[in-house]
Amino acid sequence: MVGAHYVGDREKSQSHIGSLPKRLGIRADFRYSQSKQCPRKGAVVVKNIHVQAQKDHITSLCTASPIQALAELIWNALDADAFDVKVDVIQNALGGIDAIRVADDGQGINALEADQHFGNLGGSWKRDVNRTPLSGRVLHGSKGRGRFKAFALGNRVEWRTTLEVGGDLRSFVLAGSASDPSLFTLTAAASPGPATGTEVMITDIRQGKSSLLDTVWVVQQLASHFALYLKAYPNVRIYFQGLLVSPVIVQQASRLYHLKSSEGAKADLQIIEWKTKQGRGKVVFCDSDGFALHETDAAVRPGGGFNFTAYLVSPRFAALHSENLLVLDEMHPETVAFLDAARDVLRRHFRERREELTAEIVQQWHDDGVYPYDGEPTDKADRAARERFDGCALAIRAYSDNFDTMTVVEKKLLFRLLRETLEANPDGTTLIADLLGVPPKRRRELQKL
Repeated sequence: MVGAHYVGDREKSQSHIGSLPKRLGIRADFRYSQSKQCPRKGAVVVKNIHVQAQKDHITSLCTASPIQALAELIWNALDADAFDVKVDVIQNALGGIDAIRVADDGQGINALEADQHFGNLGGSWKRDVNRTPLSGRVLHGSKGRGRFKAFALGNRVEWRTTLEVGGDLRSFVLAGSASDPSLFTLTAAASPGPATGTEVMITDIRQGKSSLLDTVWVVQQLASHFALYLKAYPNVRIYFQGLLVSPVIVQQASRLYHLKSSEGAKADLQIIEWKTKQGRGKVVFCDSDGFALHETDAAVRPGGGFNFTAYLVSPRFAALHSENLLVLDEMHPETVAFLDAARDVLRRHFRERREELTAEIVQQWHDDGVYPYDGEPTDKADRAARERFDGCALAIRAYSDNFDTMTVVEKKLLFRLLRETLEANPDGTTLIADLLGVPPKRRRELQKL
């Protein structure tokens, strides 16, 4: 069994609020229309492109969650050397989703070689290179599968792209339908767009995509997915509904730890705490460039209302991923070793963070003049009494619906009564737990005080 252990930590940062920039659009002689069946006036059908693969296999690639599908389209834009990617959800008068648009300022799709790029599944141009040609950023995809995730969002998809050919700009439309995702139609636009880039327009939206109307939630999900990439390439900007997707905006705090296996393999563990709820905490395996390769349940309860994602970063994980070993999770010894080490660090990290949070809250009570003790503890008994009080007061804060709305006078009276109750009743913590309906684990913690 391979072992791993924590060897140090550094980098702690706090978040700040970013700006709300203007939206970016890519425009050629393309106009949004509900009907996508026929080429636009002045356009010329160049060819039909047939994907060389079994249709059922292609159809299986067209499934993904809304966030996963958006992420793949954004990755495609970034791999095309885009610096700005804009995602917009276009609603109708009833509040439903009419279309989803992903626009970028990249180098465009090489429509002149569309047979190779769109026609060969697994034959992506990225297969033989590992960096983008203009900015030298690390490429994400290489198998030509990402574009099919667009059909997980809607039944009709158009890639409206402008590229530079021999010093001139040329624009094309590649159109496909979920009814036959193995067939794409390439159309030449009547006139080129003003600059290189691609606009993916998705229409005939599938059912179950209403989660994309929750802008704040989507921004946080995308920020979690692209966190390490955006940190590595700060000049890249992603927007959703005009809101900048930045981990710094939605994160509460960040801390970096270092892990090392008994065989010498190293990994960084980046823990990012989020401002709002994200669901269960995750451990995300990433390669050295911050690309997410696999994720699994962190199996750690942070307590204290913390929401987090933990990123395990190592070049070793790319090799394990290529051999399909990361997906084994608890069944592969090296993966298990790093997971166990990461979970140990997470438990220690959040124990320290809970202590920090407790100290901050108690200090605020001191500053507000509601804390029922003065000065420093005089002896061990006084210190123990304060610890009992702090535990019960924090439980009241956590499990009472109206604590945060109480006035200073009300809190002062509450805390005075709480102190007297605990001093008069040795089993006061049990009484408080019963009144609040505290969960069993938290109840046991209170009873130990």
